[in-house]
Amino acid sequence: MEKVVKNTKQKSMKPKLGKSKGITLIALVITIIVLLILAGVTIASITGENGILRKNTTSS
Repeated sequence: MEKVVKNTKQKSMKPKLGKSKGITLIALVITIIVLLILAGVTIASITGENGILRKNTTSS
């Protein structure tokens, strides 16, 4: 008699909750925070006490 070897590894219908290939929520939040900090620094350097706009008006 021949033995029939069955494959014991069956594909599960549910996807595994492991590493995802998309952008995670944490990465998105960190990116938004960094962009907000850069925007704040830029606005402060343009409109601040020694900003570009003040230097432009005083040199004219």
